[in-house]
Amino acid sequence: MIPTQAPERTSWSPLVAACLGAFMLLVDVTIVMVALPDITTDLHMSFTGAQWLLDGYALALAALLLAAGSVADHVGRRRVYLGALGVFALASLACGLAPSSSLLLGARVLQGAAAAAMMATTLALISATYHGRRRGIAFGVWGGVNGAAAAVAPVLGGLLTEHLHWRAIFLVNLPISLIAAWLTVRGVEESKRPGGARIDWAGMVTFTVAAGALTYGLIEAGQSGWAAALVPLVTAAVAFVAFVVAETRGEHPMLDLKLFAGRSFSGIMAGAGLLMPAAFACLAFTSIWLQQDLRLGPVMAGLALSPMAVTSLVTSVASARLFPGLSPRVALGGGLLLIGAGAFLQGLLDEHSTWTALAPGLVITGIGVGLAVPSLSSAAMTYAPPQRAGMAAGTVNTVRQLGYALGIALLGILYQSGAPAHLALNDVYHASAITGVAAGLLVLATVGRPVRAGA
Repeated sequence: MIPTQAPERTSWSPLVAACLGAFMLLVDVTIVMVALPDITTDLHMSFTGAQWLLDGYALALAALLLAAGSVADHVGRRRVYLGALGVFALASLACGLAPSSSLLLGARVLQGAAAAAMMATTLALISATYHGRRRGIAFGVWGGVNGAAAAVAPVLGGLLTEHLHWRAIFLVNLPISLIAAWLTVRGVEESKRPGGARIDWAGMVTFTVAAGALTYGLIEAGQSGWAAALVPLVTAAVAFVAFVVAETRGEHPMLDLKLFAGRSFSGIMAGAGLLMPAAFACLAFTSIWLQQDLRLGPVMAGLALSPMAVTSLVTSVASARLFPGLSPRVALGGGLLLIGAGAFLQGLLDEHSTWTALAPGLVITGIGVGLAVPSLSSAAMTYAPPQRAGMAAGTVNTVRQLGYALGIALLGILYQSGAPAHLALNDVYHASAITGVAAGLLVLATVGRPVRAGA
């Protein structure tokens, strides 16, 4: 890496620039949930379209994240970040002005692609700008912003949707993007890897096709039955095999599959992927139930979902102070078990249940998320060889977003079962509970003691 010597007078504006981008891209993963009923009504969108409104963003983010990191290493992280901010702003504008569901979905995919480049570069920019104690402070602030994004998104989405319009949840990104871009131009130095890493086009294309076809097939199965999903599911299987071949034989793979030879690393990746459907994917269907069946407004729906986000933020801060030596195995495995328990409690609804029935389960789930999520990236890097630490961290985020996209698709099949809404939502939460418990037990069974040299 070309060193960037930060002078002693280095301001905190580069940190603000990176954190603004991270905040926006993470908020946009879930902010749409609370606005879904209004969007689907205004644009006459089907249930399948509503699923794609969430999945289009998450899929693009997951599919392009590792490739975006390689591109940034090659052409410069500052340049890629600035370009991604511009594309994200334009895509947000397109979302906010979209006159039809098809244009909105296309703009969401473009948003997700830009978000992948932003996520791949924010930490690298911070690392290149700050050194010593200031770097530790910067990383801590960045992590706190990540947690705050999850806590703020439901309420922010509700406030903007109810008091302005659902289009405001996208348009609010424009001034934030402009401020982040101005701060980046003004205070962030360029950094890149000498010579750059070759871009793994074969891996990027085959992974994108596999992830997209699998998600499409699962959503189509919920809408039209498994027979209609046969072609995309077969396409996904073929593309996945091609991806494995490309990564095994390529000289510069986007993902070194040898990492998965380590039992601990594989267990952590499984936990990362299953955490999202267990804890987060179910919230989209909860928001629909709150607004369409309980007739809550967007603000109240956002507040009804907030106990989980607030609890997770408090838990992540408290656990870092109270249990600094907590092992990744215990934090991730125990957190997943708590997520499963919380999902089970949320799945005890009847026809007379109100939004308060969700609160105990959301609190338990939030404690689990607060334990599990902060440990994911560090755990992945702990169980990977030092020279693959960056790839390991990127793989965690890729797997998380892919797990979220597939979770929306799979749980949507249960929610469309034709049962009364509260019973369908119970089925969604029961599936989430099983997923969380199974993932927790898997992590506890596979993840061993950290080995400095790798897994």
